[in-house]
Amino acid sequence: MNAAVVVLLGLTAAAGLLLTAWGERARPAWVAVVPGALLALAGALAWAGGDASAGLSEAAAVAGVLAAVGGGGPVATAVLQLADPAEAGVRGGPQDPEILRGGAWIGILERAAVAASLLAGSAEGLVVVLAVKGLGRYAELRSPAASERFILGTLASALWAAACVGVAVLVRT
Repeated sequence: MNAAVVVLLGLTAAAGLLLTAWGERARPAWVAVVPGALLALAGALAWAGGDASAGLSEAAAVAGVLAAVGGGGPVATAVLQLADPAEAGVRGGPQDPEILRGGAWIGILERAAVAASLLAGSAEGLVVVLAVKGLGRYAELRSPAASERFILGTLASALWAAACVGVAVLVRT
């Protein structure tokens, strides 16, 4: 059963990459349910699964990091789309393309670092990743729309990475 978890984590990463290739402006927010459902199924199987061999545990860790990095972009984007005040007619909402440019690439690196820190059991690493991200964006966070986008994107991204690593850790135990 644990081999199925590794496969599902791989499919989660692939689904996220396909959704990313589709483009965030062209897809509706609800399609982020696909990687979410795959991750939920992987988590349920990991919870029910038995002990894993050493090789399968390492494969699950790698697949968990790939799922965190590959699948997190569409999920974070969907959260930002759902929370966009521009839908209510407010200008300068979180989806304004001039607010926090480069966030997709920063998100990829953030999810990789969060996943690696959690797998290593380093709470300090997690704190450093989030602190460096906040300090790096400090000058841009003066506008309410930018700070809202930053908080929502960071939380969605970090929680996604933690969930993916959590599934991988379930296979390891």
